[in-house]
Amino acid sequence: MFLRLMFRNALRHKLRTALTVLGLVVAILAFGLLATVVDAWYAGAEGASSSRLITRNAVSLVFPLPTTYREKLRGVEGVTDVTTSNWFGGVYISERNFFPQFAVDGETYFRLYPEYVIADNEYKAFMRNRKGAIVGRKLATTYGWKVGDVVPLRGTIYAGNWAFEVEAIYDGRDAKTDTSQFFFHWDYLNETVKRQMPRRADSVGVYIVNIADPGRAAELSLRIDEQFRNSLAETLTETEKAFQLGFVSMTEAIVVAIRVVSYLVIFIIMAVMANTMAMSSRERLSEYATMKALGFLPGRIGLLVLGESLLIAAIGGGLGVLFTFPVAARFGAAMGSLFPVFNVSPQTVLLQAACAAAVGVVAAAVPAVKASRVRIAEGLRAVA
Repeated sequence: MFLRLMFRNALRHKLRTALTVLGLVVAILAFGLLATVVDAWYAGAEGASSSRLITRNAVSLVFPLPTTYREKLRGVEGVTDVTTSNWFGGVYISERNFFPQFAVDGETYFRLYPEYVIADNEYKAFMRNRKGAIVGRKLATTYGWKVGDVVPLRGTIYAGNWAFEVEAIYDGRDAKTDTSQFFFHWDYLNETVKRQMPRRADSVGVYIVNIADPGRAAELSLRIDEQFRNSLAETLTETEKAFQLGFVSMTEAIVVAIRVVSYLVIFIIMAVMANTMAMSSRERLSEYATMKALGFLPGRIGLLVLGESLLIAAIGGGLGVLFTFPVAARFGAAMGSLFPVFNVSPQTVLLQAACAAAVGVVAAAVPAVKASRVRIAEGLRAVA
């Protein structure tokens, strides 16, 4: 009977209830989408390995490091492997088609990044072809590339027209792996640079250093930087996560603004929901007085109002959560490589559910108290 009363009360004014539910759906959907945007901002840092260090030029990433540093890095006690990476910054057809492009040491790079899953035959084909490239699954899907296609890039940092042959498409080990990157041979880049710009040859953007014990990351970072102190290219070594967070910190104000807006949306719908419940409660004063006269306890009447509010919040919140997944998928596809990892996390779903429940409870708090305290005589007088 109690549940039947809640449903009937909630559906008594169908239009008002429908509009309230619609507002909840939009609010919970917006909250989930904004929370997913924040998660995507930190995806690179969250997916970083604790056993990888990044060594770059201490002045700026713009300045490269000489290739002679590789063997010195290998000689540091605690270092198990070293590879290189160099930002290319080419343009595919037009400036709108932005995606990360890196010249890497194919033999060692993918050994340090086991989260990039590549078929053995495709990897061997990449190693045989000096102009070969490995592209992520999301990137290949976005531009319709397949193995064997030729991808032309117009150089910005490295002038000229470059052509690469797609030899492999990699998948991610899990949903957090970035599959929107483009990799090609550093040797091919270096050979071309030697002919055109000899002074810029034999240098790399960063070194990726793999260490045996992640607990010694700080110690080994200091040891590496000490080794190159007072050299022509001093280094700054940090964990891969700290390196990624350095980029995020540049746009931290935007992230904070998005968080504030997401909670502001919930606060607004909470006010709307509270107004709806207050109106419903005022319209039923005589009913609550009659229920009291029939022997209903004040607590039961208050629970009836709270249950109605939670029911509306559950319907709106549930639909909002349900719609978040397809909307996020469409949004992520539209953003392309801007948000390489754009997935709705379980934590986001839990936050959405918690917000919907909070809206239901807070919106019903005052009306439930008033309904439970209504006096029989005053409530019945309201009929007249």
